[in-house]
Amino acid sequence: MAPEKAIQPAGDDDVRRAPSPQPHGEIEDLKEKQHQLDAAAEFVRVHQDEYGEITPEEERRVLRKIDMRLMPIMLVTITLAAVDKIVISNAALYGMQTDTGLVGQLYSWSGSIFYFGYLKLPVGKLLGTSCIIWSAIVTLMAATHNPPGIMVLRFLMGALEAPLFPACSIITVMWYKRSEQPIRTAIWFSGLSSLVTGIVSYGIGHTNTAVAPWRLLFIVLGGFTFLWSIFITIMLPDSPIKNKFLNEREKYVAIMRIKNNMTGTESKEFKFYQVREALTDWKTWPLVIFALCINIPNGGLVTFAAQIVSGLGYSKLNTTLLGMPTGVVMTLGAWSLAYPASRIKNIRCILAAGSCLIPLTCCILMMKLPRSNQQGLLASYYCFYFYWAPYVTVTSLPFANTSGHTKKTTINALMFIAYCVANIIAPQFFIAKEAPSYGTGYHAILGFISAGICMLGVYAVGIRFENIKREKFEAEQRAAGVDVDAEREAEALLDKTDREKLYFRYLY
Repeated sequence: MAPEKAIQPAGDDDVRRAPSPQPHGEIEDLKEKQHQLDAAAEFVRVHQDEYGEITPEEERRVLRKIDMRLMPIMLVTITLAAVDKIVISNAALYGMQTDTGLVGQLYSWSGSIFYFGYLKLPVGKLLGTSCIIWSAIVTLMAATHNPPGIMVLRFLMGALEAPLFPACSIITVMWYKRSEQPIRTAIWFSGLSSLVTGIVSYGIGHTNTAVAPWRLLFIVLGGFTFLWSIFITIMLPDSPIKNKFLNEREKYVAIMRIKNNMTGTESKEFKFYQVREALTDWKTWPLVIFALCINIPNGGLVTFAAQIVSGLGYSKLNTTLLGMPTGVVMTLGAWSLAYPASRIKNIRCILAAGSCLIPLTCCILMMKLPRSNQQGLLASYYCFYFYWAPYVTVTSLPFANTSGHTKKTTINALMFIAYCVANIIAPQFFIAKEAPSYGTGYHAILGFISAGICMLGVYAVGIRFENIKREKFEAEQRAAGVDVDAEREAEALLDKTDREKLYFRYLY
């Protein structure tokens, strides 16, 4: 039977002849029997006759409701997680290293070990529960007295925060169109943590209590994170189908909005062949390598932020305030790339590669400017944080270019592992005896960012050739009388991979 051919897994670079057109109902019935429908496709199949056409105003109204519910929750949660992670830098400034014996490369390992915990990578969205437990771990940091205690708690924090990034990534894919994903990713991936850390640290630095300021930092931030975790446990929806803030009609609209993504939404069935495809798909690895390369600055600069700034000759209290503009640079940088990325097709790799030149230049300045040029070094340090913009921009590419729930989850995990590995190894390049210039660290960053730019070039060129091949195939099918639009409509919400969806187009 003709449709059987269209739904078999495709091999590498395999473009096959599409099936002959068939009635839409027959195609859907066949695919339902073969368990091809994901949860969203099943919901549409049940309700499509009941709900009919969707107006543009109705779609905009549902999008506003989705934004109002999801964006604040993801933004605050990501920010708090980053605050809890990076506050160790200011805690070190307030005497944690002296009180606990966390000296030399032991401090570097306290930065790295967090990401060993991140590699736990639990599957599923247990965000609220994880948040509750990690807030308790943050609070317990105040009770540590030696390096082993800090290492254990930092490892556990990483393990408990592990669901955060994968969850927010999957949420973005499930709820938003491909054109909307860059802006939404930039919103929830904003670098506001340094603003929160700076304000809280500066305030605590003025306290005069029996509790050491660095211990008070962990108590205050852990308590606030705990309160927020209760809120998100109640308010964060599971999916466009499983939520309480949209009615049934609005759920239908939410699903139909993202139908043309052709990436599906959610499937409870684990499909091993999709894991295999993710691992053997050439498109996976340039992005994974880029994620590793661009996060070397993240692992180094974030862990040693206070040490770098104080090394320029600033006092402890001033250092806490001078760290705040880094979050502004990260956020504005990501937002500045998100808008053109969402409006202009196939510009994301060019934007990301071009913006990598900014941290590349700053890296050279941090190495070459004389230590007496305090203002020049501080300005270079601030602009260095523009590295976040290309990372956020590229993060939206696997969202847009991957179909099949298991394949999406696998690639998401690989990107996250790359992020973790980068943050594990980066602090080791910042050698204590080289402070405050950290020459080895900056040389490492220079090399990794350069390699990342090369990976973006490989990805963009490869994707362009992939699309040309698919466009040629589609033209042949149309010339042969195949109803391509009907075929594309039939496969849009199926839990099949982008390779298997013959009319899928990639972005770059």
